[in-house]
Amino acid sequence: MSQPMRQPDPAPPLAFGGRIRDLRRKAGLTLQVLADQAGISVGFLSQVERDKATPSLATLAGLAAALGVEIDWFIATPRPSDSISRHGERPSFAIADSSLRYQRVNSTLPGGVLSSLIIEIPVGYASEIAAHTGEELIYLLEGTLRQTLGDAVFVLHPGDSLHFMGDTPHSFANIGETPARLLWTGTSPRLIGRSPESP
Repeated sequence: MSQPMRQPDPAPPLAFGGRIRDLRRKAGLTLQVLADQAGISVGFLSQVERDKATPSLATLAGLAAALGVEIDWFIATPRPSDSISRHGERPSFAIADSSLRYQRVNSTLPGGVLSSLIIEIPVGYASEIAAHTGEELIYLLEGTLRQTLGDAVFVLHPGDSLHFMGDTPHSFANIGETPARLLWTGTSPRLIGRSPESP
């Protein structure tokens, strides 16, 4: 007599409230503002963030849209093979007509807070002064870079690094005679999702 087919164990319920809360805080949104944008009550959103309530897929899509991410950010389960970034296989891209070239080093990790880019900086390039929320760590791979951080000015050579908070006004310039390559890692909310931008 054949044995009945064993049903697979049900997948454990997803717990993504912390991901929603982290993104909301990075975006500088209050519970009320995000709830209003997503069309839900602030009480329900509070329960969702504490994993005390489960939103419908439509509500989750509304939260994702309000936070500027894909719905996969909350529900995707990353595979180990998606976590590796191979040298020579990362596509290079530019933003608009910028002369900077980028390679994304980090993977799209649901709930992750770090972004990392290799930035190729042509000779003579000087950035604008920027200030924004988030933490930054830069490590110079090649070339010579002048980095301004508040009132301080540093000249970086290969192997030098600088770690700072992004709300300190900062800028950089390639002052060498060859292109520079910089590894940038940070938690800037501008890099969340699928549209990397210049630090």
